[in-house]
Amino acid sequence: MNTRLMPSLFLACALAASSASAQDAADEPQAVSAVQERAYRMQHEFALSVGLLPLDPFSKGLFAQGSYTAHFTDTFAWQIGRGAYSFTAKTELRSQLERDFGFLPTAFDEIQFFFGTDILWKPLYGKLSVTNKWVVHGEFFLIFGATVFKFTKALRPGVDIGLGGRLFLNKVLSLRVDVVDTVVIPLGAGQTLTNVMAMTLSLGINISATE
Repeated sequence: MNTRLMPSLFLACALAASSASAQDAADEPQAVSAVQERAYRMQHEFALSVGLLPLDPFSKGLFAQGSYTAHFTDTFAWQIGRGAYSFTAKTELRSQLERDFGFLPTAFDEIQFFFGTDILWKPLYGKLSVTNKWVVHGEFFLIFGATVFKFTKALRPGVDIGLGGRLFLNKVLSLRVDVVDTVVIPLGAGQTLTNVMAMTLSLGINISATE
């Protein structure tokens, strides 16, 4: 073989291989994204809630609450204000202490009402098929904020951390569940660091709703 032809043959082979590779890449199916847009978007949420304060061994609080939340993006919202009034029921332990050991009702520090504000971070949104007949949409979120409690004897602030979930009923109404733990800060003599847990069920009303 003429040695002068060898470089030309190598170049021709390289071009043929490159063309075949490009054709194979063109024949491969393109990757398809499975991420979909949210079906429901929140904007101005007004919520009516009922909840439970379950941790106090001496009294259990059942509360009614109202709140307003501004949803700035799909993943970020500010619960600008919420306020609740608590109805307290004695536990059997407290009744026994008052009856058998002479404890006065004023010896127990009860939560009367509270108010606060929170940041909501909503990283998870999805939909589920229910018995292949209905599709439900929902989201999960984390809660960070602050609450001021009015106890029987004093006002006390606290730092909130919690989580929640929402089930969309339609573009206006949704059901929301929050579980928030608040570390209540001691401010005066005789006070100690306290945990208050609030479990809340809310009906959210979305104003200026989109779908």
